[in-house]
Amino acid sequence: MKRNLLTLAAAGAIALGGFAMVQAQPGHGAGGGWHGRGFGLEGLVSKLNLTSDQQAKVQPIIDQAKPQIVAIHQEAMQKMKAIMDSTTSQIRPLLTADQQTKLDAIQKAHQDMMNAHKELHDATQE
Repeated sequence: MKRNLLTLAAAGAIALGGFAMVQAQPGHGAGGGWHGRGFGLEGLVSKLNLTSDQQAKVQPIIDQAKPQIVAIHQEAMQKMKAIMDSTTSQIRPLLTADQQTKLDAIQKAHQDMMNAHKELHDATQE
């Protein structure tokens, strides 16, 4: 039981770190891509070997969809964060002091990793 709670708390820490990273991505809110790869639709376009004429017709459709995709993603991430925060706050009192310390260390390590990843991303974008 305690192992399951700790596993759930660790998964929550990872999910929250992912949420923070997505929110911190430059251009994310403005419809930009993640890590320069763009949306799955753009990847599909490149895999289909579209002609220049097809690309010119498809690109506005993709551009129109981007803000909707970003909005849905951000809403989902906010809902997930709220659930994870609630779950963690309910689980934390059930943990021993040692488990709480481990949970804090897991969350800090994950946050440090996300911060380092963001710094690397920012440095490669300059």
